[in-house]
Amino acid sequence: MADQFIVVDKLRDTLRESLGKDDKRQEDISRPDVLTRIESVIQTIVISVSEGEAPVLRVMNRSSWDNVRFHESVGLVQKTDVPVRTLRCDCPSSATRFALTLKLLSVIYKLVQSDSYATKRDIYYNDPQLFGSQTTLDSILDDISCMLKVPRRSLHVCATSKGFISGDLCYLEEDGTKVDCNSSSTAVPVSSNVNGIRNIVSAAKFILIVEKDATFQRLLDDAFCTRLSPCIIITGKGVPDVNSRLMVRKLWDTLNIPVFALVDADPYGIEIMCIYKYGSRSLAFEAHSLTVPSVLWLGLLPSDIQRYRVPEETLIPFSQADESKINSLRTRDYISCQPAWEREIETMQRLKQKAEIQCLASIAPHFLTRVYLPNKLRYGGWI
Repeated sequence: MADQFIVVDKLRDTLRESLGKDDKRQEDISRPDVLTRIESVIQTIVISVSEGEAPVLRVMNRSSWDNVRFHESVGLVQKTDVPVRTLRCDCPSSATRFALTLKLLSVIYKLVQSDSYATKRDIYYNDPQLFGSQTTLDSILDDISCMLKVPRRSLHVCATSKGFISGDLCYLEEDGTKVDCNSSSTAVPVSSNVNGIRNIVSAAKFILIVEKDATFQRLLDDAFCTRLSPCIIITGKGVPDVNSRLMVRKLWDTLNIPVFALVDADPYGIEIMCIYKYGSRSLAFEAHSLTVPSVLWLGLLPSDIQRYRVPEETLIPFSQADESKINSLRTRDYISCQPAWEREIETMQRLKQKAEIQCLASIAPHFLTRVYLPNKLRYGGWI
């Protein structure tokens, strides 16, 4: 098996040669700078009140495709002329949001000033009736990050990670704790402070992003990281949280090795892969820190369904939601610039069927880990 990584190594060398100036992480904003930006917002409000005017807050509209543009070497980035939403304290439809934004700004100011950290859940459960839901708080936090033009990690508010990672990887947390991800049977939770990670040590040949936790666990159970050692596998357990995306980006920045994606052959699997690769509308303002445009689609390819003669009874017919999602994907610039991806999506739409990664087990129990993935990696079966 000494030659199993020849093609992967050639890909790594090609990727390293193509690294450019856009492959940089967004720099952290200093604590005094964050405080100054918050003070500027509050000062504007105080001036409005002193002049007898109703104060307002202006936040970016982060929900529309019209407000982002596609940059091939970065992903989805926010346009410079994004329309703003006005939150007025004297308007019933926005007064609550206005007040909650000020409250969260106050919390953030105290955290940054004291150089301490809190999780989003800590802040929410400190007064759950005030915020109403965790989702509301999360959305306001992203609005503030975008409004201040400050990466969320610089606001001293952390998120509890839902992702897991395993493989040839050791590193130190910010507090000095050593983390070893080398266990073949268990995974390590993704750090809740990815930015504080240092002293990363790994001989991994590649990183494999796994869409679903069930597939990730299957890889662990079959000792995938031992069989194809050295490598790293990571999952965000579906739609990835920010920490999982930050971790993939951190590893890419540090190791500069190929990053592959293993997702279901369905429209939602493709979209999840695109979030890792190109980012999302709502966090387009942080694209430089969150995206890895070099991500390659390893599987499950729609064309693999026919190539491997996946049993018909394991395939799932398209729903109306699937049809809508795939039509939406085909209109996006980051799909239309990749002919190989377009062909695969056309194949899926023509078949009007989708397949989960688990369907490969119908060919043979260990087909995924002992045949499918090893052959893909050995012979360059990615796009």
